[in-house]
Amino acid sequence: QVQLLESGGGLVQAGDSLRLSCAASGRTFSDYAMGWFRQAPGKEREFVATINWSGRSTDYADSVKGRFTISRDNAKDTVYLQMNSLKPEDTATYYCTADTIMTRLSRWIDYWGQGTQVTVSS
Repeated sequence: QVQLLESGGGLVQAGDSLRLSCAASGRTFSDYAMGWFRQAPGKEREFVATINWSGRSTDYADSVKGRFTISRDNAKDTVYLQMNSLKPEDTATYYCTADTIMTRLSRWIDYWGQGTQVTVSS
């Protein structure tokens, strides 16, 4: 009963920045922890970042720590992923997620967006 719609993906060069957005609808946004996962061609879907219902607690994969920042605006029912110092290995389809708790495990995620493509060239 939660619908998620990502936007903001695109083609950038290594070292550039990009901000992804995810608009949620269908249920009370502030009840959910929100997150981002990504999947590169030929690889498993992997955890990127998550944020709790209040925005006061965050968690990041080691591969993006210090470069990516997750945030949320409950008044706008929107979660963001600010991506700085992008690397070619960040190239993937990025998925917005919603769950009742923060988690790094994709099998525990209740709701998924359709994905937005991020491509980082050398």
